Amino acid sequence: MIKDIRLDSATPLQQQLYRQLSQRIINQRYLPGSQLPSSRQLATDLGVSRNTVNAVYDQLKSEGFLLSRPGKGVFVNEDIRASLNTPDQAPSHAPSNAEPLPPLPVVPRHSMRLGEDANLPFQPGLPDLDAFPIRSWNRILHHQESRRLLRGYDCIQGYQPLRKAVAEYARESRGVRCHEHQIIITNGAQQALSLIADVLLQAGDRVFCENPGYRGARYALGRFGNPILPVPLKGQVLDVDALADMGTAKLLFCTPTHQYPMGGILDIAQRMALVQWAQRNQTWIVEDDYDSEFHFHNKPFAAIQGLFDNTPVLYVGSFSKTLLPGLRVGYLVVPESMVEAFLWAKRVTGGETPLLVQATIAEFITSGQFTRHLRRMRQLYKEKWTYFQKLVSEELGELVTPVAESAGMHLVLEGDFDDADISQRLRAKGFGSTPLSVHFIGEEARTGLVMGFASANEREIKAAVLALKSLLQKQ
Repeated sequence: MIKDIRLDSATPLQQQLYRQLSQRIINQRYLPGSQLPSSRQLATDLGVSRNTVNAVYDQLKSEGFLLSRPGKGVFVNEDIRASLNTPDQAPSHAPSNAEPLPPLPVVPRHSMRLGEDANLPFQPGLPDLDAFPIRSWNRILHHQESRRLLRGYDCIQGYQPLRKAVAEYARESRGVRCHEHQIIITNGAQQALSLIADVLLQAGDRVFCENPGYRGARYALGRFGNPILPVPLKGQVLDVDALADMGTAKLLFCTPTHQYPMGGILDIAQRMALVQWAQRNQTWIVEDDYDSEFHFHNKPFAAIQGLFDNTPVLYVGSFSKTLLPGLRVGYLVVPESMVEAFLWAKRVTGGETPLLVQATIAEFITSGQFTRHLRRMRQLYKEKWTYFQKLVSEELGELVTPVAESAGMHLVLEGDFDDADISQRLRAKGFGSTPLSVHFIGEEARTGLVMGFASANEREIKAAVLALKSLLQKQ
C-alpha cells in the first residue's frame, strides 16, 4: 500500500500521479525491482479512477520506469539500476537536478540589458509604429495567406519575387550593382553580419570598425575572438586617411550613409578613396545602409557598392527601419562567386526566412506602396527632427550640444555628464535612449545620449526634453 502520495485539485490528477511516481523512482524511494500496487488497489488507496492509474502506469511502462510481469504484477524496471545510486547508498539528492553541468565556455561580457523595453519613445532605431499603413499591409497579408504555395518551404536564398523587388529597388534608389541571384534574404540585418563572419573570418583575422560605431556589428564580427580595431572619425565620418597607418584587415565595417551614431555622410571623394584602399589591402568593406532613405535635405549619396564594377563590398540592408522591426527581414548583396558559400552558412545557422512575410513585403514593394510609405515617413521624420532640435536649442542649449550631422531617425546630444546614469533615469520616466559612451571601443569615450526621435510624437518629444532638462540640472 502506497501512503506517501498526496493529490489535490489544482492540476490534473493524471499529471500529478505521473510526476510523483516517476520522481519517487528516480529518488529511489521505490527501488529497482520493487513491486507497486495493482491499479485497482492504488486507485482505491488514492480515491481516484482506475482508468487514471492505468493511464499513468502505461505511460511509465512506455518510458521504461515500470514493467509488467504476467501473473505477478507491476514492478520498477531493474534496467534503470545502473543509472541510479546503488540500493545500499542513501539517496541524498535527485541526480537529474543536482549534478553539475558540463564545463561552460567563457561568455563575453557586454553592456546589453536583456529584457528591457525596446519600444519606448526615443529608442534608437525604432520607427513610428503608429504611422505604419497597417490596413494596407493587412490586405496584402490576407491575400498572400490564401496562397497554398506560401504554406510550405521555399529556398534558403529567399523568395524569388522579393529578391527581384529588392534588386530593382537597390539599383534604382541606392545605385547598387546587383541582380536578384546576388540577393540573400536574411532574418534581419544582424543575421547578415553573422553570415559575413561565418564565411569570411578565420582565426586571427583583424576587423576594422568605426569608433564610435554600431555595437551589433562588433558583437557579430568579433564573436569568434577576432581582434576588433577602432577607426577614428573625422568630421563625424570614418577617417579614411587614418587607415593608411593601421595595416591590413580582413573586414572593414562602416555606415557611410549615415554614420552610426554620429550621422555624418562620406562624400564621393572619401568613398572612392575607401574603395581604393580596400582594393590595395585586399579588405572586404561591409557597407551597412541601415537608414539612408531618411535623408532630409538632399538626395542620398549612392552606395559605395555601386561606385565601380567588382568592388570588394558586401552590402547590408534591412526592412526594420523602413517597415517594421517585428518583421525581422533584411538582405545581403554579395558577389556572384560568393553566393553559394553564404547560402551554405545560412542553411547551417538559420535556415529559411519566414515565407509569408517575404511574400507580403514583395507585393508591398511591387504595388508601389513601399515608395509611398517611404515618402510619407521622410516628411514625417523631417518634421519631428526639426521640432526636436528646436526644443533642444530652447531648453537644453547650455546643457548639451546636438550633433548637427545627426539625421535619419536619431539625434546625438553630447554633454559632460554620466550618460549611462542619465539614460537609465530617462528610461525610468518612460523614454528610451542609448548612452553615447557605449558605442566607443576603448577607454577614450565621449559622453552624451543617442535619442531616436522617430518613434515619439510631439507630446512625447516635449515631455522627454523637459525630463532630460530636469535630470541634467540636478547633476
